[in-house]
Amino acid sequence: MAHPSDTEARRGPAPPDLSEKGGMKGGQPQRSDERLFMQFLAFGGCADVRTLGEALAGAGVAGVLYEDLNDPRGAALLTFSQDAAFFLDRVRPVLNAPPFASLVQKPEYTMVGRTYSLGYEPDLVDALLDRPRRTVLNPAWRWAVWYPLRRSGRFAQLPVDEQRVILAEHGAIGMSFGAADLAHDIRLACHGLDKDDNDFVIGLIGKDLYPLSAIVQAMRKTQQTSLYLERLGPFFVGRAVWQSPF
Repeated sequence: MAHPSDTEARRGPAPPDLSEKGGMKGGQPQRSDERLFMQFLAFGGCADVRTLGEALAGAGVAGVLYEDLNDPRGAALLTFSQDAAFFLDRVRPVLNAPPFASLVQKPEYTMVGRTYSLGYEPDLVDALLDRPRRTVLNPAWRWAVWYPLRRSGRFAQLPVDEQRVILAEHGAIGMSFGAADLAHDIRLACHGLDKDDNDFVIGLIGKDLYPLSAIVQAMRKTQQTSLYLERLGPFFVGRAVWQSPF
């Protein structure tokens, strides 16, 4: 008779649980295998950014088009989908046709990531899929700062409880700005998805630019930013000139 441990060895290890987990809802734990992928691309050599918006609207691509504050001929495009193939099947053909085809891409600003859960979201599906869309497509919140970051390996070695305290300090600042309608954040995980091996992509969205700068300044003092970040940026600063319908 085979020993139980022999049977388990033949079966191999259990597959990883890749689902996102939220807080309790209706007395049941929330789980989801749906995520929103977001891709950010920046371009130079654009004399009339509004022609790009007309092309996007005609192609039926969901996203946001930004004019670059720091480049008078700069523009950027944020697109999103639950299916990563969308960026190859739908967005790529648009970018390889006029008027995008004549632009010069700025690869240093390329960012791509996926929404993720923290484990206590009261409405998991809204947090993963709907809230990020509402945030970037809100016509009242046209200013944006987008940037990638990579944590140092020292953070990963900290005890989980200590990590939570550090992240809570960071999160409290974000919640205070959000509650005051000064800045609203998009948090994306990008592990293994970009050429620079970043960990996260952050979008700060709001109706005015100054609060977005102020929240970056406030975050500088937190333990996470001052002690446990290996790399931060580059920063793209822009204002939406076209947003698809929500």
